[in-house]
Amino acid sequence: MRKIADVMTEGCVTVTPKDNIYEAAVAMRDHDIGFVPVVEGKKLIGVITDRDLVIRGYAGKHSGSTSVMEVLSDDVQTVSSNLSVDEAVSLMGAKQIRRLPVVDNGELKGIVSLGDLAVREIFVSEAGEALSGISEHEHREHTIH
Repeated sequence: MRKIADVMTEGCVTVTPKDNIYEAAVAMRDHDIGFVPVVEGKKLIGVITDRDLVIRGYAGKHSGSTSVMEVLSDDVQTVSSNLSVDEAVSLMGAKQIRRLPVVDNGELKGIVSLGDLAVREIFVSEAGEALSGISEHEHREHTIH
């Protein structure tokens, strides 16, 4: 049985509580990502998504010098590197999330995304089903009635 440790992305881009939302946005642009963990040392504090920057940051009338702490999501679902890949896929589908920080003993070890699972051709049908469910959920969320 494959574990998250086998498929996660290690050495991910992070920001610290001392960084501001401009720096988080630049990290996202420079690395072509939309999800950045906020860490203190190696301890995961929360995450910032491109959506957080828009909704809580700029739409909340914050400037680029605003601390990442003002806009981060701190109620973050995480997984252990020992979790099986199929359990992670099920969790992602059930919770409608695309990315999971991998945390062992409070320390960020990496990130696993549905894309990682699909690209590595592990449980492709399950990952595809979970991604399809998430995409349908997001489409319904963003459709104006």
